[in-house]
Amino acid sequence: MLVSLPLRLAAITLALISATGSLLSAAPSPNVIVIFIDDMGWGDFSCFGNSEAKTPQIDQMAAEGIRFEQFYVNSPICSPSRVAITTGTYPQRWGITSYLSSRSENKKRGMRNWLNPEAPSLARDLQAAGYATGHFGKWHMGGQHDVADAPPIQQYGFDQTLSNFEGMGSKILPLITRRDGSISKLYPWEHLGAHRYVQRYEVTHSFVDAAINFIDTAQEASKPFYINVWPDDVHGPFYPSPERMKQAKTRRELYHAVLEEMDTQFTKLFEKLKSTPALRDNTILLICSDNGPDSDAGSAGPFKGFKTHLYEGGIRSPLIVWAPGIIPKHASGNTNTESVFSAIDLVPSLRQLCGVVTQQNTLSDGEALSDTLVGKSNTSRHTPLFFSRPPDRKSFYGFENLPDLAVRSGEWKLLCDYDGARPELYNLSTDRNESTNLAKQHPERVKQLTQQVQDWYATIQD
Repeated sequence: MLVSLPLRLAAITLALISATGSLLSAAPSPNVIVIFIDDMGWGDFSCFGNSEAKTPQIDQMAAEGIRFEQFYVNSPICSPSRVAITTGTYPQRWGITSYLSSRSENKKRGMRNWLNPEAPSLARDLQAAGYATGHFGKWHMGGQHDVADAPPIQQYGFDQTLSNFEGMGSKILPLITRRDGSISKLYPWEHLGAHRYVQRYEVTHSFVDAAINFIDTAQEASKPFYINVWPDDVHGPFYPSPERMKQAKTRRELYHAVLEEMDTQFTKLFEKLKSTPALRDNTILLICSDNGPDSDAGSAGPFKGFKTHLYEGGIRSPLIVWAPGIIPKHASGNTNTESVFSAIDLVPSLRQLCGVVTQQNTLSDGEALSDTLVGKSNTSRHTPLFFSRPPDRKSFYGFENLPDLAVRSGEWKLLCDYDGARPELYNLSTDRNESTNLAKQHPERVKQLTQQVQDWYATIQD
């Protein structure tokens, strides 16, 4: 007896269901949380070598996830670094090359006043794919000082936001308790929107609470979520709790007090992720820093340079990825010392992990390295990474006449001025603290890399 085509297809479908499970219950889209710490050095987590301070909560997430030692942010200073991790593009494309400030300061440095809301946005892509999206913490991509007409953060793809003094929309503003017990407002910028004041040492706690409430709401609605938790910590000035303030005798001790209290304030979020099976098995948590540390506060570990520098200490960041339901068991607790990639690569990688297909003409400078991110590969970025110095930081933190441009290509790194002068060439596989300039020994490599970074800089600017 002949069987009709629809009946044959139904039989095949039933067979597939019995063999592989229900076709109607596809794997849910993973949740994503990005913790972007402010002004923290590569060597500041105790799991990255800090022996002066302890970060046990973050260390435990690293022990259950993966530590990446060759991860870069795309600028050694705040605002452009945040543009890169938001858009997956070099921040120079959008005219943001240093920290955003007042209109006059931005104009003097040839900068825009805010990130163009038409720029690509990971949050917007995930929002369009059905994700609940929230930003809780520092923004610093528009809306500070006298820039009161910047777009609200929601315009970049977020359903709900809570920021600080450097962003438009609802915000937390800090109170500081001085050593003499007096209390004052640190940034009295009430004109930038709805706000409430909390003690400076509790600001991260406020952002964590907002994020947890958002997670609860997303779960009730059966929606995957994408959340930024971007604390003010550990940016100066340093005002830990009064008890720790009294104990600290140096600026570095104040910094470590803030670092340790920030770590403690993440406890509630981490415990929620670990104790809730639906979250533990289907959440990707990333923890990194926006740029290197202040010279007399945080630590760049073994690396040369600090915040604002194109040396490794300014642009290399610790990265921890926690995703126990997604990372293979054999990779949990590992340290990836090989893979070279950056914040602009996180955007296409997370899109890929979330199953989001972007439009073919979407602007991107990043490369999708999703398997690397979750421990299934040690692949590096294929194309070079390029950097430019903040225009207002030619000499800073004791370094005079700093290089203007830098490129990382494979194991090699070159730094030079805009005109290609004063080249510095380092082999980072044997000299990660950039102590031996090999430019004279490798003139052809210097010529090639200098041309590449100059060509990039000539074409990338807004």
